[in-house]
Amino acid sequence: MRWRRMSEEPHVLFEQRGSVGLITLNRAKALNALTHGMALSMQGQLDAWKTDASIKAVVIRGAGERAFCAGGDIRSLYESGLNKTPYALNFYRDEYILDATIKHYPKPYVALIHGIDMGGGVGVSVNGSLRIASEGIVFAMPETGIGLFPDVGGSYFLPRCPGQTGMYLALTGARLKLEDSLYVGVANAFLPLAHHGALIERMSKGEKAEDVLRSFAGGTAPAPLAALRPTIDRIFSASSVEGILERLDREGSDWASATASTIRTKSPTSLKVAYRQIREGAKLEFDDCMRMEYRMVHRIVAGHDFYEGVRATIIDKDGAPKWKPAELAAVKDADVDAYFAPLGEKELKL
Repeated sequence: MRWRRMSEEPHVLFEQRGSVGLITLNRAKALNALTHGMALSMQGQLDAWKTDASIKAVVIRGAGERAFCAGGDIRSLYESGLNKTPYALNFYRDEYILDATIKHYPKPYVALIHGIDMGGGVGVSVNGSLRIASEGIVFAMPETGIGLFPDVGGSYFLPRCPGQTGMYLALTGARLKLEDSLYVGVANAFLPLAHHGALIERMSKGEKAEDVLRSFAGGTAPAPLAALRPTIDRIFSASSVEGILERLDREGSDWASATASTIRTKSPTSLKVAYRQIREGAKLEFDDCMRMEYRMVHRIVAGHDFYEGVRATIIDKDGAPKWKPAELAAVKDADVDAYFAPLGEKELKL
């Protein structure tokens, strides 16, 4: 079977295999991080397959052994923002449109998730109808640590995780393995990586993914988050980030102390923006969440903390970001409100 590369972009590969449209994110050395070109190529191919009667389902996977997709190409977004080029906002616009396309796709969209699945990778997996995790999945939304917020639909799916686990994930960037990924719903099925090829092969012959999964039925261990859930619900239901930290400090357990310390390393602005985002997203439909996120990212690109967070994490790697403001108390309600203000003619069009 010959691979066909869409447009001139070699970083995402498309193949029709029987009745399956197969997408392979093909930047293994970069942990399959998404670029603008990849998002545009995927959008074009999904649009074509939508009306192709020979395609009954779409399957997406990542090349290599380490990652499904580690997120967006943060370095390119960083450089674009610093140089005032349109790349960053164009990327976010088209990434969010792609995420909405996946959410509303009229055919089964099956994500085979192995290894790292973070940020932009979550957008092209969790928004699909079937999210199949392998034993090696590592899920996280770590954006508050780089001065961003959990986007790509995080406004929608995080508030719909059990109890307050979505708020916990948004503020801490906690990494989840298989059992917890299933528990919170970012994955809704388990299949060992060794069987992913067989799943694609049987689907290509017309079998439904759900039927194939039943033939490989296997159990998983209890989810650690399930045991923590009562504590998470009690603490992360607080009415502010400061309130959450106060409850963690009073809790006094090793877990609470470590969680509070983690939160205090994040961008104060991002923490307050993400808190508002999760609370607002619980009341919104998916497309409205994406429009809200596009408003938010416009202000992120025009601000300070994203560039400082990326500098400290990816560019200089000193792990010592200088947030502005540096304290939660200095982030006023009016500052947070500005991230959610309408964009007028620049609103995201879905």
